[in-house]
Amino acid sequence: MSGSAPSSRREGDEAAPSAPGVTRWGLLGTGSAVVLTIVLVLAAGSGVYAVLGYPDPGALTKLGVNLLRLVFDLAGACCLGGLVFAAFFTVPQRGGMISPDGYAALRTAGTAAWLWGVAGLLLTVFDAADSAGQSVTDSLTPGALSGLLEALDVPKAWLLSALLALVLAVACRSTLRWRTTIGLTVLAGVTLLPPVLVGHSASNGGHDFASDSMVFHVVAAALWLGVLFAVLAHARRRGANPGIVARRYRKLAATCWGVLAVSGVIGSLILAPARMWLDTQYGALVLCKIGLLLLVGLVSVPLRRRITRSARDRHVGMLRLAGAELALLLTTVGISMGMAHVPPPNLLDRNATAMDLLIGYDLPEFPSFWQLVTQWRFDLLLGTAAVVLAVSYLAGVRRLRAHGQRWPVGRTVSWLAGCLAVLVASSSGVGSYAPATFGVHMTAHLLLNMLGPALLVLGTPVNLCLRALPRARRGEPYGPREWLLGIVDSPVSRWLSHPVLASLLLVGSLYALYPTGLFQLIMQEHWAHTIMNVYFLGSGYLWFWSILGIDRTPRRVPQLARLGVTLGMMPALAFFGVLVLSMSEPIAGNYYRTLDLPWSVDPMAAQQAGALIGWLGGEIPLLLVLVVLLRQWHREEGDDDDADYRGMLARLESTRG
Repeated sequence: MSGSAPSSRREGDEAAPSAPGVTRWGLLGTGSAVVLTIVLVLAAGSGVYAVLGYPDPGALTKLGVNLLRLVFDLAGACCLGGLVFAAFFTVPQRGGMISPDGYAALRTAGTAAWLWGVAGLLLTVFDAADSAGQSVTDSLTPGALSGLLEALDVPKAWLLSALLALVLAVACRSTLRWRTTIGLTVLAGVTLLPPVLVGHSASNGGHDFASDSMVFHVVAAALWLGVLFAVLAHARRRGANPGIVARRYRKLAATCWGVLAVSGVIGSLILAPARMWLDTQYGALVLCKIGLLLLVGLVSVPLRRRITRSARDRHVGMLRLAGAELALLLTTVGISMGMAHVPPPNLLDRNATAMDLLIGYDLPEFPSFWQLVTQWRFDLLLGTAAVVLAVSYLAGVRRLRAHGQRWPVGRTVSWLAGCLAVLVASSSGVGSYAPATFGVHMTAHLLLNMLGPALLVLGTPVNLCLRALPRARRGEPYGPREWLLGIVDSPVSRWLSHPVLASLLLVGSLYALYPTGLFQLIMQEHWAHTIMNVYFLGSGYLWFWSILGIDRTPRRVPQLARLGVTLGMMPALAFFGVLVLSMSEPIAGNYYRTLDLPWSVDPMAAQQAGALIGWLGGEIPLLLVLVVLLRQWHREEGDDDDADYRGMLARLESTRG
């Protein structure tokens, strides 16, 4: 545990950099965030409550909600940043234990998680009162609070985030293994999202774009600010590997800056068209955020590059630069707090249709083949993932070729075809019309759950990464190759990749989703619909990954077991198709009637078509899997026969001798 300390001293023997400068910048940024929050909330007056038809709850409730939200966001960023630093910026010790630097970051994350959870619990009460237009003192009785929680979605989101944050706080106190910090990092990212998914961006037309862009925006902002906290703490204690820490932070900050810029513009254009940016208070705040973001990019990015390349003490350089960057980012957070209290121009647009409110956009034409091919609406989450995965794979292949190594063309074609299947299912006319009719939904389901994952697994991406990514040098923080191995070889991956469990996750979702009322509940919320699609893709990939056995997996499953599981899946899919075909009532009938489509589709006919698509479309990939498994089995048997034949010849030769 003490082996990492000498490496930090060798990089610079100067005295530890002084903290007052950074402290002043931090206090300046925090003070400006608090002042901006108070001023903007009081300046907004009762506008947002008038739009919603609620009375003003009073200054105590309004300021309490927004100041607690500021604490919630800063604590969440600090927790996420500490976990990211421990997982991806430090050198694990032997046996997978975290290093002293990682332990310090983890303890800071745990302390921030306690504050995060407490702020979330208080926000549950304050936001319930604020959303109902009541004083917080009138909402503290158990009966009043339980009634508000039952009726309102936003307080439930704060409560969920608070409970997850408290789980993180406990886990950070008991975790000492590097691999576990990766899982906690994912959990911290998820904890940020519940309040985002039910906020202003989740209402009215375009809420699919607005909600997805806010997911990118909030995660990128928390990641940048949180890792900046962790890097500053690392520099103050003169931790190990300052050069590598500076380089990784520079790349992460530049990426977050780009994500913030793109996602912020997209979300702002949905909530407030550009023509309103000069005429509304919300638009003025958008312009202020854009200006601060440009200032951070123009000033910090070149200076970070200079510090990273400098041979002088990087701890001092990072502290001098990051203090000003911290102040600017905290000021931006203060403006965001004010924007959360200012009603965007499109809030409760009276011209919004039922389709606008439910799916975020209109579908004026019948879903003909031409509409399914041409009616594209890019999915910011899955569509972006498909593009990034395709580009990253091609970059890996190019790296191999640059080093004189070959990679099968068929695997590249398969991977790109899988990415195309995900893109079509999420962003083409198929993805656009999937929320409107059950037949198209099942087509998208088939692409995400069966065809796309099968093609992606055939691309063997893990093997490509292990060949293309370089190994981390001895004594340096792990790189992408080690991160990937840490995930693939983890006990969780080994558990999830068991063929029986993977099969239950795949086929069990069909029976839990469609014959019950769960599908109707999911389709009424964009965030739930997105989670459903991600689950389809993830469970499908997990099943084909464990069954095909052509890529690196945590466990080696015998051929006979894989054949048996595949054969068992076929009647399960067939029975599901028969079950849906025999249903007398349409699935999610109330939801489809609420859409009030301008064109008519017989719901039972659409359901029967969807059942056939799901049944037959699901059986075809399974048949192809059987062909692949039988060929593998035949090849293995042939290799065994050849080995036996060669052994027999060797024995004969020895006998003759």
